[in-house]
Amino acid sequence: MSFENIVQLLETVASEAHSGKVICYPSGPTKCRTSHSYGELLHEARRACQALRARFSDLVSGSPVLLHFTSHWDNIVWFWAVILAGCGPVISTALPNSPFLRLAHLKHLSVMLKKPLCLTRMSQVPEFDDQDAIKPVSIESLSWSKSPSTYNATVNAKPDDTAVMLLTSGSTGNCKAVCLAHGQILAAITSKLAVIPLAGQSFLNWVNLDHVAALVEIHLQAMLARMDQVHVPGSDLLSSPATFFDLIDAHRVCRTFSPNFFLAKLCTAVRSQEDSPKWDLSCLQYVAAGGEANVTRTCAEISQLMVQNWAPPNVIVPGFGMTETCAGAIYNTQCPEYDLQQKLEITSVGQCMSGIRVRISDGSSGNGSSGNDSVPNGEIGNLEVTGPVVFRSYFNNPTNTADSFTSDGWFKTGDRGMLDSNGYLTLAGRAKDTMIVNGVKYDPRTVERALDDAGIPGLTPSFNCCFCSLPRGAETEEICLVYLPTYQNDDILARVQTTDAVSKTVMMCIGARPRVIPLSKSLLRKTALGKLSRAHIKGSYERGEYQFYLDLNTQMVKLYRTITEEPPKNKLEATLLSIFNDTLGLQDRDFGVYSPLVDLGITSIELIRLKKALDTRLELSQEIPMIVLLRNQTIRALSDSICALQAADRQTTHVYNPVVVLQINGQKTPLWLVHPGVGEILVFLNLTKYIPDRPVFALSGEASTAPRYPIKQKQPQGPYAIAGYSYGAMLAFEISKRLEHNGDTVAFLGSFNLPPHIRSRMRQLDFRQCLLHLAYFLDLTSEARASELATELGKGMTREEALEVVWHNADAARRMELALTREGLLKWACLAFGLQSMAVEYEPSGSVMAIDCFYCIPLVGVATSKRQWYDEHMVKWRDFSRSEPRFHDVGGAHYTMLAPEHVFRFQKTLRRALEDRGL
Repeated sequence: MSFENIVQLLETVASEAHSGKVICYPSGPTKCRTSHSYGELLHEARRACQALRARFSDLVSGSPVLLHFTSHWDNIVWFWAVILAGCGPVISTALPNSPFLRLAHLKHLSVMLKKPLCLTRMSQVPEFDDQDAIKPVSIESLSWSKSPSTYNATVNAKPDDTAVMLLTSGSTGNCKAVCLAHGQILAAITSKLAVIPLAGQSFLNWVNLDHVAALVEIHLQAMLARMDQVHVPGSDLLSSPATFFDLIDAHRVCRTFSPNFFLAKLCTAVRSQEDSPKWDLSCLQYVAAGGEANVTRTCAEISQLMVQNWAPPNVIVPGFGMTETCAGAIYNTQCPEYDLQQKLEITSVGQCMSGIRVRISDGSSGNGSSGNDSVPNGEIGNLEVTGPVVFRSYFNNPTNTADSFTSDGWFKTGDRGMLDSNGYLTLAGRAKDTMIVNGVKYDPRTVERALDDAGIPGLTPSFNCCFCSLPRGAETEEICLVYLPTYQNDDILARVQTTDAVSKTVMMCIGARPRVIPLSKSLLRKTALGKLSRAHIKGSYERGEYQFYLDLNTQMVKLYRTITEEPPKNKLEATLLSIFNDTLGLQDRDFGVYSPLVDLGITSIELIRLKKALDTRLELSQEIPMIVLLRNQTIRALSDSICALQAADRQTTHVYNPVVVLQINGQKTPLWLVHPGVGEILVFLNLTKYIPDRPVFALSGEASTAPRYPIKQKQPQGPYAIAGYSYGAMLAFEISKRLEHNGDTVAFLGSFNLPPHIRSRMRQLDFRQCLLHLAYFLDLTSEARASELATELGKGMTREEALEVVWHNADAARRMELALTREGLLKWACLAFGLQSMAVEYEPSGSVMAIDCFYCIPLVGVATSKRQWYDEHMVKWRDFSRSEPRFHDVGGAHYTMLAPEHVFRFQKTLRRALEDRGL
């Protein structure tokens, strides 16, 4: 049967025997529940409508009526009463605790909803005190529950007419009222029922009806399915997660929903029970998982636990939806198998149900085109949707409505995403949440997940929020991190340790030091689906509401450092400390004489800038070698090393040690990284800051032959994990063979974009080409310009003449940033050419136990495409591995695969590859 409006749906199911019940549990012990048939619901709604019309005879048809209730049953009855009265229900969200925010919110609602009638319970009227923007009316004053119903009016709403308005937050923090039409809702619930055929008795809801999932996914969809619907206060489940399974078993629930944070709590709660009860979850077919990113590991773990209680293996269904799409509209019904097969850290949200289409666009419609252009599968872009289940407007907000749609009518969700080759959608953060640090874009959710994964003792998991803000009068944005502490306010040691751990984790993620602000739980309230509102938190910060907490934290941290820090022991250490602070933009006492430089997540550019500052301000007789700075990463160690260098006898033979420690922390197997053809290991700094759980060592390029690399001196016993970048992959292969020949286990060998056969390529490279590759590697020129210059550097040119051409065409600002001189560039090019010359006769032989090959866009001239590079070159590693090589497609090009814009994706692939090898 088809319906024109949702009132027809209610009237139909109310007239049918045994079509279902509305079961509501009050807050507290889940025993004293109420139960009403759909016929009884219609009767109660008609009686409430009659009382409403009697009291407010001048209600204008279609006008908004704000419903402010905490009880599920109150919201349901008055939702239908207002619709029967011909008006538009607006289900209110909880009012903010802050008096300032509460007043601002109510004023905004009054203007946006055009001074609406507001209905509430007598007990909630005090929430509206001290303001006159909205004057509530208690339903008790209507005496509706005592009057008999004589309601006979017919609702003739059309499919395009608004049925309900739900409030949602915009990027500014002010809510918008999403108009959901009758036809839109009916199309949505019909399509939802077709995603997974349901055979059961009831639906379960545990969030307030102001959330679209509660209203559409549960209340209206259960009605269409002719099933019971069970409504439970979220506080009951959050305080006792196992109650979730109790209710599913007791009410034979076939469909419900849960965000990732609750799935994790549920898993922990059940696993911690010594005598875990057995539930019969065979009725459960569908737990929609949305509202936040779903971690594949969590979904796999909870799925396994639920299967042990007779639920189907794909019962967890990650999805994507918004208020504007009537909740979930895109679903992954193959979780967790699909996500584990695709090696996804965060699950895919799957494919579209009927009634909606999706595209990933480049956002070009703002450039005068008729619509946005779609990007190819595998590329990240703007997520846009269209179809019957997508809304058409925000109430009384034509500007935001127009801005929310492309010129060809697609809704701009504000999310970023990617479609894979199977048409499955993976989300990549909110477009408006993107933070830009040093020209590189970062997703704040990446930082928040890293903090949760770090297990910092003083930080409450999932109660942290990262955002950026532009201070008044500043030219660049600052990164801010607020969190809920687990320590007492006066525990200064725990406060400092947590602040340092948070700062280090954030810097390792994005290379910028954050403002760290611990806040009380009242200032970090979550929604029932476990979300912290980034927009509201950022707005509160920018209004100065967190200034007291920021100042308090800053003062206590400085006090601790003043009491405990060890001062510089001499003038050289004091000077070094000043140089470090000035060059790296550190706050006073953030960095001490024993603070490791690597803890700052320093980039290669910052390290070069630091070296330049040291050489300039110290006025030493000779430059400090970069290797000395890398190997001595504290003020105390660097000071001692500089003194030793000055005192050393110039005739003393220097014993070279190519090992550089990039990361010393962690208990996992160390990772050894071998330098690329330019002989420089600074390229690995971007990568290292994402590997906090294992030591990372680099081998620099000034040793003459691979077997002399002293790996076993630093790590006497295996298993070994070794990877080489470009030319370094050849050296890593030879080192691994030598180790295996000696009886050691090489559990991981990685080739970063180098095939096994390189002799022909090495013979093609003369000094001029090595110089051009180095210029491109250092970002002195673009790859295209380097190719153009190749024709200008004739064979008869001397090294000095070629150097002059490249130097003249190099970006001056970049040269200055690298503190690069002509002599320095020449020396660097000579080293690269020397390393390349060593391989002109190289031909691989022998084999290793296993190899992982990471491939990207190749250099110009060696292959026409990534596909050809893989098919004709990289696959040849099969001839030199005693097991099938594992190939990993990564982003970027040969010289940019570890650049800031690609390294985050690369490190996730690398870390997963190490884990898959048992490391």
